[in-house]
Amino acid sequence: MPNLVLELRQGDLMVLNGASIRFRTKARIELAAKAKFLFGKQILPLAEADSPARRIYFALQTAYVGTEEEQVVGLADARALIAAFKTATTSALAIEILDRAMMAAEADDCYQALKLVRRIVRHEDAVMGRNPPAITAE
Repeated sequence: MPNLVLELRQGDLMVLNGASIRFRTKARIELAAKAKFLFGKQILPLAEADSPARRIYFALQTAYVGTEEEQVVGLADARALIAAFKTATTSALAIEILDRAMMAAEADDCYQALKLVRRIVRHEDAVMGRNPPAITAE
């Protein structure tokens, strides 16, 4: 498998295997080994986890890139938040997406789970008439 090359701008934030890294200058990095990482708009700050779907995303983000202890808590939080969301929603599609996201997270594929939950966040934003900077990068 070829190495992954990322180009990051000055000020970009990256979380790599639980460590936050802020780039002071433009950088091009090459990951030569498997790593759990998020960068840029994929990262949801805790202060922006202010809605049900965003709290699910934040919990899964923690389960993906947090420390070992944080990962356990993040996965448990995601389970509880997804259960509550499923109880409150009338959308069969949202329920199906959240079920798939939880299955992915429990199979240690939190990156896929995050991709799925981004769809729920975008839907929730549209329903709430919210137009904040969205978490992106499918």
